[in-house]
Amino acid sequence: MATLTLTGLLKEVAGIFHSRRAISVPGKLDLTHARLDQLVDDAASQLLAAGIGPGDVVSLTFPNTVEFVVMFLAIIRVRATAAPLNAAYTFDEFEFYLSDSESKLLITSKEGNEPAQAAATKLKIRHLSATLPDGESEIILSPTQTEVEAESLSKLRNDPSDVALFLHTSGTTSRPKGVPLTQQNLYSSVQNIKSLYKITESDSTVIVLPLFHVHGLLAGLLSSLGAGASVALPSAGRFSASTFWSDMKNSNATWYTAVPTIHQIILERHLSSPEPGYPKLRFIRSCSASLAPAIMNRLEEAFGAPVLEAYAMTEAAHLMTSNPLPEDGPHKAGSVGKPVGQELTILDEKGVEQGPNAAGEVCIRGPNVTKGYKSNPEANKSAFAFGWFHTGDLGFLDSDGYLHLVGRIKELINRGGEKISPIEVDAILLSHPDVAQAVAFGVPDDKYGEEINCAVIPREGSNLDEAEVSRFCKENMAAFKVPKKVFITDSVPKTATGKIQRRIVAEHFLAQISVAKVPKFGA
Repeated sequence: MATLTLTGLLKEVAGIFHSRRAISVPGKLDLTHARLDQLVDDAASQLLAAGIGPGDVVSLTFPNTVEFVVMFLAIIRVRATAAPLNAAYTFDEFEFYLSDSESKLLITSKEGNEPAQAAATKLKIRHLSATLPDGESEIILSPTQTEVEAESLSKLRNDPSDVALFLHTSGTTSRPKGVPLTQQNLYSSVQNIKSLYKITESDSTVIVLPLFHVHGLLAGLLSSLGAGASVALPSAGRFSASTFWSDMKNSNATWYTAVPTIHQIILERHLSSPEPGYPKLRFIRSCSASLAPAIMNRLEEAFGAPVLEAYAMTEAAHLMTSNPLPEDGPHKAGSVGKPVGQELTILDEKGVEQGPNAAGEVCIRGPNVTKGYKSNPEANKSAFAFGWFHTGDLGFLDSDGYLHLVGRIKELINRGGEKISPIEVDAILLSHPDVAQAVAFGVPDDKYGEEINCAVIPREGSNLDEAEVSRFCKENMAAFKVPKKVFITDSVPKTATGKIQRRIVAEHFLAQISVAKVPKFGA
């Protein structure tokens, strides 16, 4: 086995758990670990025939399909770099990401992706489509490639330093930064996730998150495959609340991981049209945004499983901290748990480590962490100051070593010198029984510099109004934290991964106010 490589780990797993299910699409397809390994090798040979090899970057844009999984693993098998992209991007976005990653090839589903292909054509990047007609056939790359000698693939040895995955940060406050992650980064992260949650070949999960994002890719897919466990891909190629529980039951799922928004959608559906019964889950995992304690309690009550909140980011190949399984310690509401497989510290602005309960910037280092952003020396200088990777998050470690996040350094609301954590305000809003979703955000203010506003999505069938939200806030938080304006709405802008970005939410609702202030013609 190639040590410390994800590819080597998956080869070893295919040998040990060869006849166990690896991937299924309910009612359509079942692949064992051995069969998946075969498909990956065959696709890898076709990539070699297409002239793809070590160091090349290949962009992928697919729904959550078996073809995506096979092509992703085939790309990294030939020592190339996989760069998954959101299929919903515009032409301009595809042009930026394809160009920034220096992609040599674009691979899409058989149906293709018009904006992606147009951007690739403009940049003179070749395009192939991949399709797997059924579980018995080989994957077909079109246009078809010339044959390549079988031993060409066997001569390739994956190395821990190979850049396997290239993703971009979400770029909420600046241009997205390119994050190269090596085989060792991915291997380390998979081992961290497997060991913490005790994922074994007996486990199964349904992928509800897009696989172009590190959460779904690492925590859902690769950690399961790396443990000999199985994953089910939704038949529609994306999350659907209406089929989620039937997919979970059909695949004998033992756990799932999602962002808080999806947990809230699942909860809402449970309240409006509950299932006759729910599978017995070992745990439910929440990550990628803050989970309010009230939502955690509702999930545990509804589905009878511990909800473990975790903390992760692209630069760490996903997992950094998590609450443990019940047998390994308490899971604390409002905390993202303890460090997993890496060092973590809290630093002040001068790089001095802080003691228990003292807030500062959360910093990490370990074998799962990227060595640096692509072609961005300025970002790397500040991100890796004092020998640690700086997350940009404010938090503190309690006396038990559990991390509590206060918020993004750039998202803290400074109201006349009072620093307000929007996460804290979210949590209080979500504790109201008629609030389904809530997000607090800062807006410019002439008097205080910044003022706090919030957007609230009421629970279905409730008569929640602005006055009731304001009354509740005044009763449950300090006066300076009470939102000056409450927007009652049925949706808030989210990223493709279901994440709520406060800056975008603030812009959205500020624009609504501006439009409302413009006098109508003839008024």
